[in-house]
Amino acid sequence: MSKAAKGYGTHGDYMSRLQPQIQARLEQVGESLRSAFSDALKKQETEIISFDGINTEALADSIAKFPAVLKPLLIACNVAARAIERDLGIKNLNTYTPRVSRKQASIIADYLRPHLPAMIAIPTLCYLDRVEFVDKEVRKHKGQWEKYVVTALSGFSGRGFQKRKFKAEGEIYEIDAASPTGREKPIEYAVDVKRIEARRDIHKRCDEIVTKADRFGLTYPNGKFGAVIYYPFTEEHSSVRNRLRSNKISSVVFADETETSIEDAAKLLLAGFGLNR
Repeated sequence: MSKAAKGYGTHGDYMSRLQPQIQARLEQVGESLRSAFSDALKKQETEIISFDGINTEALADSIAKFPAVLKPLLIACNVAARAIERDLGIKNLNTYTPRVSRKQASIIADYLRPHLPAMIAIPTLCYLDRVEFVDKEVRKHKGQWEKYVVTALSGFSGRGFQKRKFKAEGEIYEIDAASPTGREKPIEYAVDVKRIEARRDIHKRCDEIVTKADRFGLTYPNGKFGAVIYYPFTEEHSSVRNRLRSNKISSVVFADETETSIEDAAKLLLAGFGLNR
C-alpha cells in the first residue's frame, strides 16, 4: 500500500493546524444555537457512544465486524475516502459498503482514534450519515443524466458514442460523447455534456466548452463539435448560445431531466451534425 510522500500533509496534520479554529467555531455555533432556539430547547435521554472508553483494538474489531459503522465514524472525524487512500494507501474503499480485512480495520482504527470525539449521540451520527448519503445519491443521479444523453445520441444516430480523450498542445482533454468509439479511430463527432446548475458558473463553463472546441478543432480539423447543456434558467438559453457562438461549434442544445427533453435535444444536436436518420 503506497502512501503520500513524506513532506506532504496528512489529515492529522491538517486537523492539528486547524484545532484552534475548529474549537472556536464549535463554541460559537453551540452558543448561537442555544440562544437562537432557547424557547425550543428540550433535554432527553439518548444513546451516547463514549469513545474515551474504546481502545484502538476494540475500535478495529467493531469496524471489521460491523462495516456499516465506518462511514459515520469517518464523518465524525471529517475524513473522506481520498484521505484514507492518500494517508494509508488503502485504495478504492467504498465507505458506504466497505469490505475491509482485519488488518485494514486495524490500520483505519489507529488512524481515526485520535480524531474521534470523546462522546457522540447515536442519533447525531445517524443524521450525519444521512446527510452524506443523500448528497452521494443526488450526485449519482446527476451523473446518470450524462449517461442518458450519451445513450440517446447513440440510439438516434445509429452509431456508437462514448467517452474518449484527445491531446492538443500538450494537454489531455476528455470528450463526454465521442464517435466513432475506440481509441484508434479519429474522432469525427465530439459532444461536451454539461450540467450547469448555478448562474455564477455559466461563464466559466462556457469558456471551458469553447476552449475544448478550439483544441478539438486543432487535433481533428474535419471533426464536428457540439454541446448538450443542462441549465435551469431557460430565459438565458439564448444568451448562452450567443456566448458559445463559434465556427468550431456546430450545435448547442439544452435538455432538462425528462426523457423526452433528452431525446429531443439529442435529435436536434445530431441534426446540427447532419446525422439525421
